[in-house]
Amino acid sequence: MGKINKGKSLFFLKTILILLVSFTTISCKDGFYNTSQTLDDDEIKSIFARSEAVYKEYCQSCHENSITEFAQKDFVYGKTPEDIYTSISEGRNEGEMPSFKATFSDTKIKEMVVSILYASDNLDDFNISIEPQLSEIYESKFLKYRLEKVVDGLNSPWGMDFLPNGDLLVSDKSGELYRVNKFGQKTKINGVPKVRYKGQGGLMDVQLHPNFESNNYVYLSYSIFDENDYDLGSTAVSRFQLVGNELTNKKMIFDAKPYLNSNHHFGSRLEFDDNGYLFITIGDRGRRDDFPQDLTVYPGKVHRLHDDGTIPNDNPFVNDPTAVKSIYSYGHRNQQGMIKNPFTGDIWTHEHGPRGGDEVNIVKPGLNYGWPVISYGINYNGTSFTDLTEKEGMEQPLHYWTPSIAPSGMDFIKGNIYPNLEGSLLVGSLSFEFLGLYKVENNILTAEDRLLIDVGRVRNVKVGNDGYIYVAIESPGVIYKIIPVTD
Repeated sequence: MGKINKGKSLFFLKTILILLVSFTTISCKDGFYNTSQTLDDDEIKSIFARSEAVYKEYCQSCHENSITEFAQKDFVYGKTPEDIYTSISEGRNEGEMPSFKATFSDTKIKEMVVSILYASDNLDDFNISIEPQLSEIYESKFLKYRLEKVVDGLNSPWGMDFLPNGDLLVSDKSGELYRVNKFGQKTKINGVPKVRYKGQGGLMDVQLHPNFESNNYVYLSYSIFDENDYDLGSTAVSRFQLVGNELTNKKMIFDAKPYLNSNHHFGSRLEFDDNGYLFITIGDRGRRDDFPQDLTVYPGKVHRLHDDGTIPNDNPFVNDPTAVKSIYSYGHRNQQGMIKNPFTGDIWTHEHGPRGGDEVNIVKPGLNYGWPVISYGINYNGTSFTDLTEKEGMEQPLHYWTPSIAPSGMDFIKGNIYPNLEGSLLVGSLSFEFLGLYKVENNILTAEDRLLIDVGRVRNVKVGNDGYIYVAIESPGVIYKIIPVTD
């Protein structure tokens, strides 16, 4: 499923010349290349292999699974040799893309530029095919299954929830909300607020009220922009009523100030518990050393509200005169998965570590989950930011991943559609491009299975009202349904 097979054709001389016009020299075992020299196939293979290994180690946790997949994407900061070199060497946007000039040699950076440019200009040589074969039967450790395409033609499906009649609501990060019926026909929902579609921001999660059938309430999380400066953004949550295919009666119930020019770590997952409280995850917005441990600001926290946005009087910091009253737990990095455990009622989250240290947690009132004081991860460029993995007064994760899988979306299997798997946890992987299935015993993840390997970046996973697993894949955006196969 979704394998990349490099063709026999490798770098052409023109690719090297594109680079060298800008950079003059690039070192190799035989000295320095210049604009009058050519490279043979063995040298080219060596450059690409080295770059691919570097990419897997340092870049995969935030980006696509390989250089060839990464090269298909739009480059926010430009695609000239100079642009790519600057992005790798100097970083971008206050650490959203960290600087690697202290980690990589100048030669290594230039070789990465060569490899990215070549893959971008010669995609046909790699025979890239991400889409799985729907007629194929797949078998993993715990499950034999096939796939059914629910809907395609999306950009980056981010949130999913199911209407009582079985229709699927899908939020697309680009700012659109769709209703998808059982025939795969999608209808645009009107009345969606304008979003700050930039970096990791845009239209995020969608969540129905537990009593939707009586009140028609739908909640959206999204990145909002300052009306006087689009470059400044925050995470907002608004409540609407869904009437036909129109969102009406908008009420903004949450705004995770301050507004910043950061384009990452919005968090933005929504979930209701059994008592009707709304939980909201907010990432640290890239301000690692400032926000997660500071109770006077919103980022780096899980928040709890009544369904109308008011503050519960038993929130843990409601009597602290300086704290944000909606804070429920703190010390979080970027939580892009949250679900109520249907068997216990607990709220489970997962969050991205940096390079290593992705976590699964059960959030409890007033607890400190440690970021960035304790962590099982390191900086993306290989340096350390803490020597501690535990400290008194800070919670240990239920589970952590090293290397990072870049988790996104989570749910529990309910019912008997998937034999012997009820109660298992589902977690999407952006970086390694699979759906993780984890058996759970006494809140311990005891065994892992990997489904949909190489299917693409798994942004979300939901178990529908019908008991089937639905999986949302990014770019090109598509949603699949997993159908178990019995012998």
